[in-house]
Amino acid sequence: MNTTDPAFESRLKDSAVATEALLVSLLSDETLPDEVTRPAHLMAAMRHGSLNGGKRLRPFLLRESALLLDGNEQAAMRIGAALECLHCYSLIHDDLPAMDDDDLRRGQPTVHRAFDEATAILAGDSLLTYAFDIIAAPETALPDRAKTELVLALARAAGSGGMVGGQALDLAAEKSAPDEAGITTLQAMKTGALIRFACEAGAIIAGADQEHRQRLRKFGQVIGLAFQLADDLLDITSDAETMGKATGKDAARGKGTLVAMHGTGWAEEKLDALTAEAVDLLAPYGEKAFILQQTARFIASRQN
Repeated sequence: MNTTDPAFESRLKDSAVATEALLVSLLSDETLPDEVTRPAHLMAAMRHGSLNGGKRLRPFLLRESALLLDGNEQAAMRIGAALECLHCYSLIHDDLPAMDDDDLRRGQPTVHRAFDEATAILAGDSLLTYAFDIIAAPETALPDRAKTELVLALARAAGSGGMVGGQALDLAAEKSAPDEAGITTLQAMKTGALIRFACEAGAIIAGADQEHRQRLRKFGQVIGLAFQLADDLLDITSDAETMGKATGKDAARGKGTLVAMHGTGWAEEKLDALTAEAVDLLAPYGEKAFILQQTARFIASRQN
């Protein structure tokens, strides 16, 4: 199932361009109040790990979720940039030799290859910290209560009970393969937690009630599962040139995935089911949910 709707494709591209431009501004060498200086070598590494293209899917989900509920678009853009900084930190660290040991990311040398391991670690640390700076900064035009809720939600999604914990489980899975429930838990943490946050954050930005917040949170959980399932499928069926990173690594390491466990046919059927569930979750919003529903279809059918 391919998503070819021109309105969706245009909106996704425009959002990526806008996010990239905002990141360029945020990651400049110019210091902020209370900063002493921004070391040029460190900033260059941060930019290398962040300004390398990509679909910027998480900021897109966050922005569209906020707009669905009439939230502040400019605030959503800044929170999306914060989320992307945190996401890029995780990729820089995941690529390190002690972790996934990758040489390519989006078709370019990974940060530790382009610079060195120590600089890559520090670049990731800086991006992680900066994410919360962006949320809390006065330039983010949201009430303090909303900022506090966003900081808490992102910390929970990114930390030991979320993304980082999922990465720990993923490394452990190379030594002792988890069962199906273990794989699902791992993936819901490592990949799904930030996608879930992106969707729930839109409701927080809009000041929406718990019903809307929980509906968007559930939508994020479902498409997060679809995203990882599609990723695992592509790891088997795609190639490094198309993906912009190494493929076939899960099989080479003997790492368990749901695709390896059940086969590609099962994975394709499961992706169809997850897409249908995600689309149905947003049905109460009518035509306003069209772009987010298309995003769910895109996630399940993407080619890289």
